[in-house]
Amino acid sequence: MARLHLPKNANSFCLHGKRLCDTMSDMKSLGQKGAISALLISLILAVLLLFGALGFGFWAFSGRQDYKNNVDQKVATAVSAAQSQQQATDAKQYTEDAKNPLKKYVGPADYGSVTLQYPKTWSGYIVTANGSNPLDAYFQPDIVPNVTDPNNAFALRVQIISQPYDQVVQQFESQVQQKTATLSPYSLPKVPSVIGSRIDGTISTNMQGAVVILPLRNVTLQVSTQAQVYVNDFNNIILPNISFTP
Repeated sequence: MARLHLPKNANSFCLHGKRLCDTMSDMKSLGQKGAISALLISLILAVLLLFGALGFGFWAFSGRQDYKNNVDQKVATAVSAAQSQQQATDAKQYTEDAKNPLKKYVGPADYGSVTLQYPKTWSGYIVTANGSNPLDAYFQPDIVPNVTDPNNAFALRVQIISQPYDQVVQQFESQVQQKTATLSPYSLPKVPSVIGSRIDGTISTNMQGAVVILPLRNVTLQVSTQAQVYVNDFNNIILPNISFTP
């Protein structure tokens, strides 16, 4: 009867076989763990996406419900805002339209017959032979305030000053040097041959506006607005409509 002969390194074979089995078992375990980790990550992502979708759906639903429940109020608010804006636009246009037709004033003939036009919604207070000045005229919307109060600023003031042109311009030198006002050459559209000066900025204590100074024979014509709110009227209505005989 034949005997089964084991190889001499049978123990070594068993030992290595056991290691191989253990290694395979470890790999199998790692594979299972990797599969579980991948499944867990996928599950977490799915849950996050679900919560995100639910949150977005709730937000959209809330917005829809808010619009549905408050649509009348929202429409009323929008209509009210549009009406207010239109009313403001109409009021501004009405104010501009009400200025026409323009009123006319003609100064003393001995001093060039200074002629100007101003809005018909303005009132005038005109003084001739005011001390040494042949003309001092004040104009203001509605009612002319106290002309003796130095704190009152006027929409328009027209003066014929009994001083040489250079002396009148020099009165604004400090403002120009301090850069609180600017000085530039200027001539009226209707009297382009006479070149004078225009000052913009601080024209006197606590007054911001614009002044036009022009030589007029042996005297000086000074036209000013003493408040920034009237500068547009000064530029667009007053100055284009002033004339005189040089």
